[in-house]
Amino acid sequence: APGVYQLASLLVELDASDEASRILCADALYQMGCVEEAHKLLLLALSKNPQRSPILARLALLQLKKGFLYDGNQLLKKVIKTGDTSCLLPIMDIFKDEDRKLMQTHCHFRALSLLTNKQEDAG
Repeated sequence: APGVYQLASLLVELDASDEASRILCADALYQMGCVEEAHKLLLLALSKNPQRSPILARLALLQLKKGFLYDGNQLLKKVIKTGDTSCLLPIMDIFKDEDRKLMQTHCHFRALSLLTNKQEDAG
């Protein structure tokens, strides 16, 4: 991760508008345990492109990791509303095991809750 971070940082210096390099930088920071720095970098990337699913999904995980369930849910809703959920599977490979389980469990229970509420409303 440190080598990836150094390379991605160099790429960002060469082209400050390169979103992929910013995301790579944030992923490396996350892997190194620098969650706050990754969060700041993702927020900066999001300010330039507020509808990017890969950024929103990463931010959702960081919010869930901090215990901010409401914020995490709102970000996941935005990912779904963009219609581009294809980023979720590749991102799951980046997440650490405990965070992957956190995201999967959260999404599973949230989906069950939504289904239960719809069934109660219909019945």
